[in-house]
Amino acid sequence: MTIASGSKPAASVTARSAARLAKRVAEGEPALGRSRRVGRMLRTLAATHPDAHCELDFTTPLELAVATILSAQSTDKMVNSVTPALFRRYPTALDYAQADRAELEEMIHSTGFFRNKANSLIGMGQAVVEKHDGVLPHTLEELVALPGIGRKTANVILGNAFGIPGITVDTHFGRLVRRWGWTQEEDPVKVEHAIGALVPKRDWTMVSHYVIFHGRRVCHARKPACGACTLAADCPTYGAGPTDPVQAAALVKGPSRTHLLAMVGIPDDEAPPAAGGEDADAP
Repeated sequence: MTIASGSKPAASVTARSAARLAKRVAEGEPALGRSRRVGRMLRTLAATHPDAHCELDFTTPLELAVATILSAQSTDKMVNSVTPALFRRYPTALDYAQADRAELEEMIHSTGFFRNKANSLIGMGQAVVEKHDGVLPHTLEELVALPGIGRKTANVILGNAFGIPGITVDTHFGRLVRRWGWTQEEDPVKVEHAIGALVPKRDWTMVSHYVIFHGRRVCHARKPACGACTLAADCPTYGAGPTDPVQAAALVKGPSRTHLLAMVGIPDDEAPPAAGGEDADAP
């Protein structure tokens, strides 16, 4: 997928054009205009993050359910450091249902909130064994009925383990779609429905990945890298972070940093070192 015609690098965005867009969005952007702008931004995101994917390691739906439960108030990197041993020790729902609580808590301690998470894992295992013959269900209604699995977790599982489209409204996703003027809803379920109405259902899972990747790598909560952002021309909050390309480039994070900077015309040999601060994997 290529960047839509008319997309511009951040360097070509002027304060005046950014202000015009911000005013149009603030005053009530027409539905057709918003739909077209969202479409352009999604095409740009697809080119910006061609490697976008679920960053939790898993090989089965149950493993993804466990990893997603552990990811609450943690990072994917931390969860991925814990799950190899955990998955070997507890390969089935029955294993979680019968787990020794103290042993399980010790294994997941580093992910934080380990007591609550142990409760969820044991409860989920018991429910899957008792109600689903030990096989993780694959409908939203059945998944959200399991201990520890809310709508966000269920959509992660559906989209990435079962290939059933779902929009994952995590911290990054909700923050960015409001920042970009796609919706002003605060409630995660309302955000999910609002974005679902703007985006074809077949694209829901990948839209989640694109937005989350961008939030972790470029559009940070406190200091977005506006001057090194491929979405600058369509962003109503352009200027919330540094617009100087060099200053902004230092804020870009992640393993694909070289590609992200090349997308806005900053070659690797001219890129400043990455600044400390927000981690690309921050929850």
